[in-house]
Amino acid sequence: MTLPGFTDHLLTPNGVKIAFSQGGSGPPLLMLHGFPQTRAMWTHIAPGLARTHRVICPDLRGYGGSGKPPEVDAYSFREMAHDMMALMSELGHTTFGLVGHDRGARVAHRLALDAPNRVQSVTLMDIIPTHTLLSELRADVAKAYYHWFFLAQPEPFPETMIGHDPDAFYHACLLGWGGAQLSDFDAELLAHYRTAWRDPETIRGMCNDYRAALTHDFADDAADLGARIACPTLVLYGADGAMARAYDVPATWAQKCTQLQSQTIPGGHFFPDTAPVETRRALQEFMAR
Repeated sequence: MTLPGFTDHLLTPNGVKIAFSQGGSGPPLLMLHGFPQTRAMWTHIAPGLARTHRVICPDLRGYGGSGKPPEVDAYSFREMAHDMMALMSELGHTTFGLVGHDRGARVAHRLALDAPNRVQSVTLMDIIPTHTLLSELRADVAKAYYHWFFLAQPEPFPETMIGHDPDAFYHACLLGWGGAQLSDFDAELLAHYRTAWRDPETIRGMCNDYRAALTHDFADDAADLGARIACPTLVLYGADGAMARAYDVPATWAQKCTQLQSQTIPGGHFFPDTAPVETRRALQEFMAR
């Protein structure tokens, strides 16, 4: 689906097809969605930001309309970050602001570490650092985030199980991390998400994303434990989400950033869907500062 006022495009900037929407004018702003969604999740946020920015909203590889390579190592956050850097270069943007939710936030974290000269500011939504989550895993987090370990099982086990009823599995994901109900989500966006996640190739791509996290991404982050994001950083997290219940979210980022701000947004993990006005306002205030 096309974001209001945006145009849709396809490019192959890093050897993999990337579908994206762009609109507005001004300083470039790259917005990365999370699991199990697509770039459509920015429908009620990006148009407001496009009043002051050139906003680019891609589908991550493995998701939505973007390419879905078969190899697990193609889904590391570093490789996804390479997609985004190459995309922005092809669009003529040497530097840019960066926003990510969930998996998109993990890509944004890696991009900000690997290319500090390109990222002017970064917003990370409802995550704690990947290495922290995996190396200090607690029972309550494992219970809430079981999908990390289910999706990471060898192919085709999770793909087969999910494929029998994709809606049941992904609805459980949407409702599992902080008190949402399906009626909290825009019906048109839900229909779009369902179309995307019913594609067996998308199911496999999303599984590969999580497979890569337990191998490539954990190792990459272990090698960069002392690295800090150099640009101004905003951490947003759901006031009623699983991360807020389990962690002092800002404290998990305090030693990972040089210039950190943080703020809660009403709702659980999927607050960009369920509280888009508050999310947009927080982004606008941060970027104005």
